[in-house]
Amino acid sequence: MPLKGRKIGFLGGGSMGEALMIGLLRTGLVAPADIYISDISNQRLAELKQKLGVQKAADNQAVVKEADVVILAVKPHVIPSVLKEVAPVAKPGQTFISLAAGVPISLIENCLAGPVPVIRVMPNTPCLVGEGASALSAGTHARKEHVNIAMAVFNAVGKAVEVPEALLDCVTGLSGSGPAYMYVILEGLIDGAVRLGLPADKARELAAQTMLGSAKMVLETTEHPAKLKNMVTTPGGTTAAGLYALEEGALRAVLMKAVTAATQRSREMSE
Repeated sequence: MPLKGRKIGFLGGGSMGEALMIGLLRTGLVAPADIYISDISNQRLAELKQKLGVQKAADNQAVVKEADVVILAVKPHVIPSVLKEVAPVAKPGQTFISLAAGVPISLIENCLAGPVPVIRVMPNTPCLVGEGASALSAGTHARKEHVNIAMAVFNAVGKAVEVPEALLDCVTGLSGSGPAYMYVILEGLIDGAVRLGLPADKARELAAQTMLGSAKMVLETTEHPAKLKNMVTTPGGTTAAGLYALEEGALRAVLMKAVTAATQRSREMSE
């Protein structure tokens, strides 16, 4: 177990940090006594301590002094100042995991000014319900053991994969922005059913469960989506008629364009 006996420190107690804490506690990977957190809001710290039983720290340095694994869960624009604050107490044996979108590993490594292992992660919002999709990239000083630590943290709130850092912008365009695409598709399916007379609450439940079940079949069978699509499609049947309408609307091309546009925007924001 990569996290056994390790103390986990969170710099920042926002919604993503809280989701990771909940995942670690729910899976039993870490005990509340081994999670340390700092945040600019004392009220937020009190809320998290009361809700999860985690340990409040006086400041960012106090977290880093205690933790074996430090999770940078602050806004990207404050990363340099936070790292400058904690660099004097950072140790080579620690693992730093950054959730800051658009902040390259090289910047973090340079701010820490030492051979500290760094892992950069692009998670998405379904982490908040334990079904996140996260991609992580290893820095110059990170070895397999450090990657395994990060994988354990993010598998606790969904599924995680490792990719080269150069592909994280693509990940942003796919799974980072992807939930918004799924919501638009769901909204369209629901509205279509409501237009034909199905009550909105029933339409929402059926559409959402259909998307959830379909995604689960892709993950659990490992079959190509095209094969699973063909299993549902009878020649001349209802599904074939619906698929023809989707092709007329160029749905697949539009989704490909959405991933490309979001990826390009992510690159622009990282420059």
